[in-house]
Amino acid sequence: MTDKKLLATGSTLPEERDDWQGLRQFTRARIGLSRSGNAQCTKDVLAFQESHSKARDAVHIPLDVAHLQAEMGDASVIFVSSQAQDRQTYLRRPDLGRRLNTASLEALPHGQWDVVFVAPDGLSSIATQKEALPLYRAMCKRLVGWRIAPLVVATQSRVALGDEIAQKMGAKIVVMMIGERPGLSVADSMGVYLTYAPYVGCPDSSRNCLSNIHTYGLSTSAAADKLAWLMQEAMRLKETGIGLKDSSPENGIIENTPKIS
Repeated sequence: MTDKKLLATGSTLPEERDDWQGLRQFTRARIGLSRSGNAQCTKDVLAFQESHSKARDAVHIPLDVAHLQAEMGDASVIFVSSQAQDRQTYLRRPDLGRRLNTASLEALPHGQWDVVFVAPDGLSSIATQKEALPLYRAMCKRLVGWRIAPLVVATQSRVALGDEIAQKMGAKIVVMMIGERPGLSVADSMGVYLTYAPYVGCPDSSRNCLSNIHTYGLSTSAAADKLAWLMQEAMRLKETGIGLKDSSPENGIIENTPKIS
């Protein structure tokens, strides 16, 4: 019976088979989108608009420093800000996000630290809010015997702000746990930048990076294992970046990753 005859008798057409459904569980990308005529279906348009809104919110929502302080309890936390006085200035002037303001610079203590961990907002405060403290706690458990400086929480911060923080505090290594630029598939992804012997003006070629730390990407435990290995190697070689090749074990990189619905 033809489609026209089916409609004439009041019967319903069988649902069109979706050959992409089995593949969608493996990716956050928009694959095999359905259509209505020459246009996308409403559900896909609305899903795109929702993702776009989440990406914008990730950039503009301020980091909840009070919540981070409460989560840390009695542990020592230092709060600093860059020379960018507000979010709009931060987005328009990346250079100001790389240097501390005067009050923050004067407030940083100096010591003999092996490493200082910094939790900056970056371009996704949501990522820092969710991922920074779990990774910091995981690293504290792995770095037995290391002299770890108080956690530094930085607002309106770019990656290079950590260089000035570590230089002022006297830390050999700085670890920046920063919110990555959000995309339309993931708005809460955190990246980690590791730098040995940082200084103001330090080039990006002197850093190692771990990226895509989020629910559907690199897990906290896997990121902590890889970061701990890199830090041990950095101390041994006394360098990071192009001089430190990432040949660490790949165990559990995507362990326990939730299925994508």
